[in-house]
Amino acid sequence: MQFRKYQRRRFCRFCADKALLIDYKDIKTLRSYLTERGKMLAGRMNGNCAKHQRELTRAIKRARNIALLPYVEK
Repeated sequence: MQFRKYQRRRFCRFCADKALLIDYKDIKTLRSYLTERGKMLAGRMNGNCAKHQRELTRAIKRARNIALLPYVEK
């Protein structure tokens, strides 16, 4: 018999807190959705819903384009 380990369900921070906005100029928030190497975390890893994950991806790409965020961390 295999037992499943109980994991707490992840929730979308942006759906739970309506005051949080996804903005490409808010580097502090965007950095929490990147790995230490600069890669974006998948929605299933950070718990975002599909709508907010798309917005987050768009914001990260915009911030990289105007050099607020690096493309790669060395």
